[in-house]
Amino acid sequence: MSTFGAYFRLARVGWVLVREGVVSALPSEGMPPMAALVKSFAGLFARKRPSEERSDRLARAVERLGPSYVKMGQFLATRPDVVGADFADDLAGLQDRMAFFPVAAAKASVEGSLGRPVDELYSHFGDPIAAASIAQVHPGEVETLEGRRKVAIKVIRPGVRQRFGHDIEVMYLVARVQETFIPSSRRLRPLEVTRTLEQTTKVEMDLRLEAAALSEIAENTANDPGFRVPKVDWERTGRDVVTMEWIDGIKMSNVEALRAAGHDLNLIADRLIQSFLRHTLRDGFFHADMHPGNLFVDAAGDIVAVDMGIVGRLGKKERRFLAEILYGFITRDYLRVAEVHFEAGYVPAHHDVASFAQAIRAIGEPIHGQPAETISMGKLLTLLFEVTELFDMETRPELVMLQKTMVVVEGVARILNPRFNMWKASEPVVGDWIRTNLGPQRLMTDLRDGLKAAFKLAEAAPEIAAKTEKISREITAMSENGLRFDPATAEAIGKSEARHGRSGRVALWLIALTLLYIAWQVT
Repeated sequence: MSTFGAYFRLARVGWVLVREGVVSALPSEGMPPMAALVKSFAGLFARKRPSEERSDRLARAVERLGPSYVKMGQFLATRPDVVGADFADDLAGLQDRMAFFPVAAAKASVEGSLGRPVDELYSHFGDPIAAASIAQVHPGEVETLEGRRKVAIKVIRPGVRQRFGHDIEVMYLVARVQETFIPSSRRLRPLEVTRTLEQTTKVEMDLRLEAAALSEIAENTANDPGFRVPKVDWERTGRDVVTMEWIDGIKMSNVEALRAAGHDLNLIADRLIQSFLRHTLRDGFFHADMHPGNLFVDAAGDIVAVDMGIVGRLGKKERRFLAEILYGFITRDYLRVAEVHFEAGYVPAHHDVASFAQAIRAIGEPIHGQPAETISMGKLLTLLFEVTELFDMETRPELVMLQKTMVVVEGVARILNPRFNMWKASEPVVGDWIRTNLGPQRLMTDLRDGLKAAFKLAEAAPEIAAKTEKISREITAMSENGLRFDPATAEAIGKSEARHGRSGRVALWLIALTLLYIAWQVT
């Protein structure tokens, strides 16, 4: 997209935010004078609507901007470290309900993706029953040897990839301006956050990857009690369509219906948090969008999770980091919690471990004075991340996504059981993982992994030596002869630098004032 196109789209975003009253609803306290002036001026153009909350205005503005911005808003709702807790809460209420697109367009997408007529693939292809920013869902039926089987057919929204490709350029423009004019925001790495959003959404728009996530978590949880995901129909799955088992169940948001059906709500709450922790600690792979609308309870009382478009992964180091934090808080070993942060490289080494442990104690001690059922693990991690900011801990997207998902899962459990005891429900999973991975067995596992790495290094040694020798020769040649470009390359580099320099300066001056309030609200 051209630079002019990015400016035009950015101007449209700014105008929608002004018209819907988002800018004028920003709190004035602590606002720089120039930003306060922009806020006051923007209030003259806001629609007049009585007694509205900022969250209502923000959600309406995002929905008005279209599917791409709905998805961006949902992503930023998982990043309170970037947009702030208040705005993250506002965006968390954003409803991913969009207008249906025609059945004919859906069928065309299916046929284009799978290369076969819809009538040949399905014995029935129904009207849509749910539509979101990325895709919509149709009920359907397929013929099998056992007879007709009901399925759910998820189809990508036509044109959404092109629209998102244009809109993400605006996000990059905002991120670049923010890093230029607000140096303190560089710690939040807005460009990296934007790249993460771009990658996450591109993955979500390839439904084969959602199908793969469903398949992977199905394998991981095959022997887990009380939890499953829909089975994927791979014959009828492609980039633009995924066909899966139809789930007959009650949404977890419908507590009265669950109670009327005779389900044990306390047991379901325990199973939910235990399943999430198993996926996180044992597998390092978890469903990162576990709101009540994506969770069903079937007739057998099993939890069925759907919509795996957003998933999270944790490496071994991150899993050990999480478990040791929880264990350290439980045992009040705050020095160990602090040491883990330094060992993992999350807190720069120039800080003092004892001082950091003191800050950790400020979080842990108040918790030990509360009844167990009132302690929130998600809140604990939120407070921990707030403290780590004081010690220059850089944003860790995978940990922030984990923390946000944990808050959501814990909240669902408390809807089912208001006296839900997070620690008691978690102990069987967390305790088992700690005994297995932080005790003597951990040493054997680390030794085995180290031996595997050593063998791989030995196998690669000849290739590494050859590449090292080649690099050495090239460096020697450059030191003797200098680094040279051919004339065409040198000219192209010069033109590119000049063009980007001019457009960059113009861009910054054109949009600096327009974006000042946006930059302010995310710092």
